[in-house]
Amino acid sequence: MSDTAIRPFRVEIPQTALDDLADRLGRTVWPADLPGAGDSYGMSTDRVRALVDHWRGEFDWRAVEARLNAHPQFVTEIDGERIHFLHVRSSRPDATALVLTHGWPGSVLEYLDVIAPLTEPTDPDAPAFHLVIPSLPGYGFSGPTRNAGWNRFRTARAWAELMNRLGYDSYGAVGNDAGSMIAPELGRIAPERVLGVHVTQLFSFPSGDPAEFAGLSEADQAALGHLQWFYENKFSFNQVHSQQPQTLAFALADSPVGLLAWNAQLFDEGLDADFVLANVALYWFTGTAASAIRLYWEDAHAGEPPTAPTTAPTALAMFPGDFQSIRRFAERDHANIVRWTAYEADVEGRGDVGGHYAAHQATDVLVTDIREFFASLR
Repeated sequence: MSDTAIRPFRVEIPQTALDDLADRLGRTVWPADLPGAGDSYGMSTDRVRALVDHWRGEFDWRAVEARLNAHPQFVTEIDGERIHFLHVRSSRPDATALVLTHGWPGSVLEYLDVIAPLTEPTDPDAPAFHLVIPSLPGYGFSGPTRNAGWNRFRTARAWAELMNRLGYDSYGAVGNDAGSMIAPELGRIAPERVLGVHVTQLFSFPSGDPAEFAGLSEADQAALGHLQWFYENKFSFNQVHSQQPQTLAFALADSPVGLLAWNAQLFDEGLDADFVLANVALYWFTGTAASAIRLYWEDAHAGEPPTAPTTAPTALAMFPGDFQSIRRFAERDHANIVRWTAYEADVEGRGDVGGHYAAHQATDVLVTDIREFFASLR
């Protein structure tokens, strides 16, 4: 019989692990570089050296631990794997439950900034939420995984079990990156419980039918152009993860600088170094570089996806500089899109809101969008 107990959890990385990391960083063997090449061949030595210098000199892992440990954390076993999650309940009796799902190379850390404004809004008229923020199977303190098959569909089923185990009869699903694929699947498998799905990307692509391209707007054509550029210049991680993740894993598990360079290629250059390093360090200390990237292989080998569109009320909050979703394709895969917001680079004078990690980079904008969407479903 499986163990369904929910146990309290605290992050306590041994000092010996921090000392070993410092030693490894000090003995980095740097690759040969071409003078003046910049990032033409991938991550530049200048960028990686700057991050390593910050890692060795100023980055404070214990401060990251303290931020995590300031919130209630738990572990439970689901389908043979330990699942780690934050569970932060609002003091408001009218609060709605949300499960928030991250992706790669992110972690639960990307949602820390939204916890306070979502659970305890300063405006009494603003909606409040109970938050469940799980680490994906094989990621961080949910890993490494011991079993194969952890694709988006199995993860969605695990989240349904987790929310049921926590006693939530109804809840919303929020996602970013891989979470934007898992959240809609959660709505598909638990339609009677999922109030709505809020994501920052809808990963719907052309089917191959030429008719799909007829009459595309200039904005949608630009989005297709951006997607093509990304595929031609930045998609190598997806190819390797989907085909030979274990081959790459030997380097990532042995070298913290190798892990940093590989993961940081998918962190926006405008992100603060502490955020980048916190996420990379979490993978390093938990030994989950290999099990995390297996998600791509598992999804690529999951068989034919469901053909019917999802039906849960769905909202997209799309940010500049990130994946640009195309509504015509998205509506083929999601039949109940009720909110579609494409943010510009500046929102009401609050500055640049571009980037893939909106919960960290544009916290107030994303929080407002989540509030408005779920308030509209009441």
